[in-house]
Formats: sequence, C-alpha cells, structure tokens
Amino acid sequence: MKIKASFISVLILVLLFKPSFCEENEVLSLSLEDCVIRALRDNLKVAVEVYNPELADISITKAREFFAPRLDINFGNQRTENPSSWSLEQIATVVNKNLNYSASIIQQVPTGGNLSLSLSGYRAETNTGFQLINPVYRNTLRFDFTQPLLRDFGSTVSKRGIIIARNNLDISVNQLQSVLMDTIYSVEEAYWNLVYAIENYKVKQQSLQLARDLLVKNQKEVEVGKLAPIEILNAEAVVALREADILQAEALIRRSEDVLKNIINLSEEEDMKVKKIVPSDKPEFIQKEISLETALREALERRPDLRMKKKDIETKELSLGVAKNQLLPSLNLTLSYWSPGVSGDRNIYPPDNPFGDPTGKEEGSAWDSVRDAFKLLYDNWTIGLTLSLPLSNFTTKADYVRARMELKKGELELKDIEKQLFLEVKDAVRDIETNAKRVQAYRVARELGEKRLEAEVKKLDVGLSTNYFVLQYQEELANARSMELTSMVDSNLAWARLERTVGRSLEKRNIKISQFLDR
Repeated sequence: MKIKASFISVLILVLLFKPSFCEENEVLSLSLEDCVIRALRDNLKVAVEVYNPELADISITKAREFFAPRLDINFGNQRTENPSSWSLEQIATVVNKNLNYSASIIQQVPTGGNLSLSLSGYRAETNTGFQLINPVYRNTLRFDFTQPLLRDFGSTVSKRGIIIARNNLDISVNQLQSVLMDTIYSVEEAYWNLVYAIENYKVKQQSLQLARDLLVKNQKEVEVGKLAPIEILNAEAVVALREADILQAEALIRRSEDVLKNIINLSEEEDMKVKKIVPSDKPEFIQKEISLETALREALERRPDLRMKKKDIETKELSLGVAKNQLLPSLNLTLSYWSPGVSGDRNIYPPDNPFGDPTGKEEGSAWDSVRDAFKLLYDNWTIGLTLSLPLSNFTTKADYVRARMELKKGELELKDIEKQLFLEVKDAVRDIETNAKRVQAYRVARELGEKRLEAEVKKLDVGLSTNYFVLQYQEELANARSMELTSMVDSNLAWARLERTVGRSLEKRNIKISQFLDR
C-alpha cells in the first residue's frame, strides 16, 4: 500500500503563500489567514505529526508481506570416504558423492493455511560395484497444502496484522486532522488576543489623552482663578494612573506577539528582524444563527477524536474475535501430492551373469529425471488430520478475558467522548449566542458613554459640573470601549471554537487530507 503524493499535496499548495515582509520599519503585517498558513507550514508540532500517517502506511506494507510468496532455495554437496566393510563392494575404499538441491515456492492463503510447490532432487555417485544406475539422479515435484480447521482458521485471524495496520493508519490521519484543527484554533486565539491587546492599547491612549486635555484645561483655569489648585492635583493623579495603564497595555502587546510568533514559528532571521507584528484583520461582528441540532450532527460526523475511538473499538473487536478463536483446539488438514523421476547412467549386465562386469552403459541426465517428475508418471498422495488438545489454556483464557474487558472499556470511552462532545457543542453554541448579546449590549453602553461624556464636558464648560464627574465618565467610557472590544474578540473566538468542536476548521479553509490506498 502506498499513500499517494496527494496526501499532503493539497496542504502544501495552500501553504506556499508567504505574506509580504517590510524590512524598512521592521514591521510584519499579517492577516489571520497568513498566520494560519504559516503555522500549518512551519509549526513544529504539525511537522512532527505529518510523519505518522507515512509511518502507519509503511506498517501496512510490512503486514502485507505476510501474504507475499516466498522462494526457498537449498543446495548441498557432500563427499564421504570410508574403508570397505563388505566384499560385494569390490573396492578397498568406498567413496560416495552426494549433491542435493531444492527450490520451493510457499504461499500463505487468506483462510489461514499455506501451500507450497517444490522441486527437490539429488545426484548420488559411488565407486562400489553392482550399481544399476551410477550416478543416479532423483527429482521430485511436490505439492503440499496445510489448512487449520478450528484454531487459526479464517481471514480475520490471518489478516489481523493488515486490518490493525489499516485502522492505525486511519487513526493517524484523524490525529493529524485533529492537530491541524487545534493549530488553527491556537492561531486564531493568539491572533485575536494580539488584536485585542493593540486595540485596548489604543483605547488606553485615548483615555490618557482625554485626561491630559483635561489637565491642560484645569491648569489654564487655575491660572485665571476660575478653579482651585487642588483640581490640578486630581487631574495629574488621573494622568499618572492612565500612564501606568499604558505601560501594562504595552506589555500585553509584547506578550501576545511572542505567543503568536511561537505558534507560526518565525525563522530565526525573521524573528531577529521583526520588532512588531501588525494584524491586518479587525474583529467584526456579524449576526448569524446556529442550530444546536445541526452543530451536534456535524460533530458526530466530523470529529477526528470520535472517528479515532471508533477505529480503536474496531481493533478491539478484532482482537476479541482472535482471542476467542484461540480457545479452540487445533485441527489441521494436510494434503500432499508428489511425482518422482529417476535417471542416470544405467549399467548393462549380461543376462547370464548379473554379478559380472557391465557390458555397456545407457547414459542419462538430471534433466531426464526432472522431465519424468513433471510428467506425473507416478501417483503418490497423502491426506491427514492432526488434532491437538491443550491440557492447560490458562494464558489463552486470560487473553480472551483481557480482550473482552478492553472492548468494554473502549465502548464506555466512546460513550464518554460522545457525552463530552455534546457538552462542548452545547457550550460553544451558548457562547456564540451569549457573546452576540454582549456585543450588542456593550455597543449600546459605549455609545451612551460617549454621549454622556460629551454632555458632561459641556456642563463643565458652563460651570454645571465638576472635574470629578468628567474623569469618572472618561473612565467609564474607556471601560465600555474595552468591554465592547473584548466581546467582539470573544465572539470571533466563540465561532472559532465551534468550528473546531464540530470539526469544520479544515473544510472552511479548503484544506483536505486525502488518502488513496491500493488494495
């Protein structure tokens, strides 16, 4: 089996795009899709996981070798020399020369048996007397078939290694899909957190600028005697606090950048050059409806972890079937058929003196004996049954009990995954609905805060309000803007979580992992 190049090709084609890099100001402008592409191409966890399907495919090829035909070739040559111990040998020193050889093709069959076709022969030569054929060539064409009838019978047992390897391949592919979806979500989370940090920094800057404007205004009014000097101290204190908020917001940006850089795995050269990552996408809120039933149905069909557990249960069911088969006694059927052929140099003795010296010789060759063997001149066969009853099978029974418990455990784990999946989908849908309401509520709160601050500033200009209320409304407006931004980022992340939860992350970006197996 071989996974075709298209297994990763679609992914590679998608990942070839590289965002532009501006070295002049050392700023890297990236969209969300740019970051996703970089992460899928360069993330180390993804790079490691991509190897597992290939390794699993190699295991399938290895398992299939069990059914590959095997050629066995044997060759031997022997010479013996011994003193004669019998007068009829007519020689003082007996020299025997033996040359033997064989070639066999052995094939395992899916039913659990094996068959073999072999050709074996030998050449024997001696210097003793009274030999009818010397040297003699003997060749035998033989067919053997052995088939288990109880234990080890059936394709389930014989193909167990291949089936498990295939299941492991499916598991590894689903595991890769899971890692890709987790990586995409991690990118989205890091990207939107960076967007929030930058936008929150801008909100803090606006709030600081409002406080500074008010401080300048108070200073001018104190100079003309319109306000007491204490108002300057109050404004300066607020400015100092908001400058501290700016420092904290800057630190959050740096931290968020580092997290995103780590996920997209910037090269050392880029990491040294890039001082700032600027997200080009902004959080948007689009009201969309989502059905819990639809999301749950998608999750049951797409979730890689659910498919992995189902494949694992298939493997456990197979192991249980094999363990049950091993409880049976061993009963093997054996069939054999063979055809011999003999040839060589045949000595011709006088009819009236068979113990005399030969009067002639008919030459023969090894090929003659091979030819006779293939002519099937002689009918030789055997059939037999062999029954083996173990006197103790404690280990086999233990294996069966263990396999049954493993299957029960896997089925319970599947039910637990399905329950967790339902909870995750329900939480994701609820988060989307909740964040949609939050965005609308905080948007209204921000708009009202802007109007209220504007009205309070006008009142302050005509002496109907105080700096205290203006500073308070400024702080409330900054909080409202931050909360609106937070709710929009949370809404985007809620949709990203739903896509990951139902297993839709790859399909949304047209990233497909396809495998084509030669069966």
